[in-house]
Amino acid sequence: MRRIGSNRGAGPPLPGKRPAAPAQFQRMQASALYCPKCRRATPTREFLLLVLPDGNLYDYRCAECGTPTGSRTEKEKPPAGTVSG
Repeated sequence: MRRIGSNRGAGPPLPGKRPAAPAQFQRMQASALYCPKCRRATPTREFLLLVLPDGNLYDYRCAECGTPTGSRTEKEKPPAGTVSG
């Protein structure tokens, strides 16, 4: 006899809770992005654009024509033992 509603631990995560990301996905880097000038996906080059108090801003540019194709902000983790507030 099966009990209905006994799926403990199964199903989607609770709202507001994120599953832990595997270590290999901690930092992702784009290798190809769509370039509006070349009108196709092209290899990209990553440039450090700004050093901000809470992280670094990187700019992605088309490797063929130099057109900006995207950006990302890498958040820095606070050093261990510090209290932010």
